[in-house]
Amino acid sequence: MRKLKLEIQTSIDGYIAQKDGDTSWMLWNWGPEWAWDEALQAFHTKLILSSDCILLSRQMAEEGFKAHWQSIAENKVSTQYAFAKHVRDTHTIVFTTTLNKTIPIPGGWSNTDIVKKDIVKEINVLKAQKGKDIIVFGGATFVSSLIENNLIDEYYLFVNPTAIGKGKPIFKGSTPLALMDAKKFECGVTVLKYKPLKTKK
Repeated sequence: MRKLKLEIQTSIDGYIAQKDGDTSWMLWNWGPEWAWDEALQAFHTKLILSSDCILLSRQMAEEGFKAHWQSIAENKVSTQYAFAKHVRDTHTIVFTTTLNKTIPIPGGWSNTDIVKKDIVKEINVLKAQKGKDIIVFGGATFVSSLIENNLIDEYYLFVNPTAIGKGKPIFKGSTPLALMDAKKFECGVTVLKYKPLKTKK
């Protein structure tokens, strides 16, 4: 079975963004200046390369996730090139009940499919297919639904050394997890790897 992996940046108090969506408190806010140290950059790139399917929320598709990485993949000397190229070339699935392919999104619909059906059924079908693992990148509502339905097999929480007091969480209730690994990086980020401890009721 393929695993569904979540990679997401969080504050030290467990939020992925402020209430208004601001993420400027992150050491690296997905911008052109890669503020992470080289070891964390390599960890992040290796994680995406272990997957051959990307899951996105409607919000991230509309906000230009694909267009952002397509642009970076045009620059072969960029330190983010390997990650960006893999994102550009990897089959992407957008879970949405409102979008269709007649509605333009930044970066277009190339190599991207839409799923409107039952999220649990569809992701379990994906997991049963042959291939590498599956990776998901935010946003909060979509990830929360995956957690609530016990669909995530491995959590990679990139914890920034900043508390923001309040914001957007991904955990909406008690979610027992088992710590598999913890890595501290020179830039200040700690990556916590978890797996679900038991099925939520």
